[in-house]
Amino acid sequence: MSHVSSQSAPGQSPLRTVQVLGGGNARSSAHVRSLASGLVARGVRVTVCAPFEAAHTYDFAGAGADHVHIPRSSDPASVAALRAACADADLVHAHGLHASFRAVLALSGRRTPLVVTWHGRAQAEGARAHFLRLLERRVVKTASVVLGTTSDLVDRARSTGARDARLAAVALSGRRTVVDRDESHRPKLRAELGATGRPLLLAVGSLDRHRGYEVLLDAARAWRTLDPVPLVVIAGEGPLRPLLQGRIESEGLAVRLLGRRDDVPELLAAADVALLPSSWESRSVFAEEALHARVPLVATDVGGLPDLVGDAAELVPYGDAHALDRTVTGLLADPERREELRERGVRQAATWPTEDETVAQVLSVYDELTQARPLI
Repeated sequence: MSHVSSQSAPGQSPLRTVQVLGGGNARSSAHVRSLASGLVARGVRVTVCAPFEAAHTYDFAGAGADHVHIPRSSDPASVAALRAACADADLVHAHGLHASFRAVLALSGRRTPLVVTWHGRAQAEGARAHFLRLLERRVVKTASVVLGTTSDLVDRARSTGARDARLAAVALSGRRTVVDRDESHRPKLRAELGATGRPLLLAVGSLDRHRGYEVLLDAARAWRTLDPVPLVVIAGEGPLRPLLQGRIESEGLAVRLLGRRDDVPELLAAADVALLPSSWESRSVFAEEALHARVPLVATDVGGLPDLVGDAAELVPYGDAHALDRTVTGLLADPERREELRERGVRQAATWPTEDETVAQVLSVYDELTQARPLI
């Protein structure tokens, strides 16, 4: 990596950047908050264009950045507001597909460099999937550099027409504080959940089809024969709740839908195994948190998960309830294997980028694209 100075060159004005967020996705919002803090500390001027809700939750102003309210919309008024906010920018950095598309519209006719970070992939089918693919193509062909948080996102950007696509360094930042495994609160929380004297399996994520919870319920049906029967708890809310709840009741499954929770670190500290049965994930925050918290993880072998977890988790094919059942049952019966995964998780987490490394990489990209900035 080329050297990146923390200050502007003598006689050169401070680098002015605009960070563009869409709907305040947790991963991208936490990343922008961390990035803003690191950039400001290195003498870069940062304006974050995001909805009020994201600004309130992630306190971009507290990181030293300016905030401009831009609704999550591509209507002419929103695009005009974004265009005005970007008027004095040396560089614009957009996060996520919709924010990137708005940035492309706002920068039309200007030569301002555009950096795009893809934190994930939109889950859609049919006509909407085709529409999103068209947006992707428009964005990557316009962007100066596309950063993907996983290697498959980088490959996707390249196959879509990106001129320059690179793997992004992204640190686990402050959406949720990862807590040490505090055993003192464990019995109380397990009792509240109904997991006294039985294994507790935890999944976290919205109740959407791509999360794989229907497959998880298929596996839970097999776990009814175990003694004791493990309890599965799912923290999250979404459109599949009625379907999942109906199956839980009609099939007599030991599964509880907890709804949205703000105590995921505590839930992890109480859990015996973490479950991630999704059809696709990029750089899963929950997987990172599980490994940090020393909780054995069983996840699907999809998207960015294999690169993220390495040999520190049990990976199963997506949609294979039998493999999920067999893997979890084997883990519950093998305390030595669970302890081995805990130790591997700690080692794997130590290989992930730090916030300083993340900021340094982004600054190196900015430096490449803004070499000819004017002198004061």
